Amino acid sequence: MAKLSLSDLHDIREREGKKLKMRDIHGRTVHVVVAMGTSGIEKGAKFTLNAIADEVEKKGLEDVIITQTGSAAPAPEPVVEVFIPGKGLTVYGSVDAEKAKRIVDEHLAGGKPVEDLRIDLEGGV
Repeated sequence: MAKLSLSDLHDIREREGKKLKMRDIHGRTVHVVVAMGTSGIEKGAKFTLNAIADEVEKKGLEDVIITQTGSAAPAPEPVVEVFIPGKGLTVYGSVDAEKAKRIVDEHLAGGKPVEDLRIDLEGGV
């Protein structure tokens, strides 16, 4: 393995620091939660979480915090919850990486929930 220069180490520190900042709740208003139980991970929740984080970073949405939780069973996993103060909670089911990008683009950046991806936790899909 090649040795890293001091500049390389600074770049890594800055990049990883930005990733950690996305999990800092202070000063954030929009909360996105991805269910990361074993069944959700099996169905691709890790890819979903990464896609959301990447899109939030690309769009510069600094008021968004992304966290994870355990299983969302019996809901169709991967499950993503979006909470926006004053607008309430929206829950999405069977969210893959492409659907995650739509949620960031249309809901987080555009302000409109993605109706065809919404689920009702009380009654299923």
